[in-house]
Amino acid sequence: MFRSKRLGSAVAVLGLTAAATVAATGTASAASYNGGCGSGYSVIGSKDVGDGKAYITYNGSTGYNCVVTVSDTPGTAMYLDARLRIHRTDVVWKSTEMDAGHFQYYAGPVYVYAKGSCIDYGGSAGNSSYIQIDYNVHCG
Repeated sequence: MFRSKRLGSAVAVLGLTAAATVAATGTASAASYNGGCGSGYSVIGSKDVGDGKAYITYNGSTGYNCVVTVSDTPGTAMYLDARLRIHRTDVVWKSTEMDAGHFQYYAGPVYVYAKGSCIDYGGSAGNSSYIQIDYNVHCG
């Protein structure tokens, strides 16, 4: 019984520490980048896409960009979609749309080689008609 109380106290302290960190920074988001693109990719931007967040990443060694859309409520199945294309070059989006559906954690990864190009990226989480896209960004 003593162990349970101590564990509960530790959890409460951790919870308060996290709440204080959020209060100090002024930001909070349930979704965070999950490493879904693999090693060597760094987050270079993100976009709220309803009930989740689309993360755009870049691998400077390979010249590839990657996007994943992460759910705000992991473990709860919802519609998720991730999309990416080279701005003004790709007419068709590279996306998870072909296998988009109800996922519990994230959609993607979607990759495109974009060294020396600008990209468009976005996604959807929750309401399938809600798609947010950033155009002509992350040129490099």
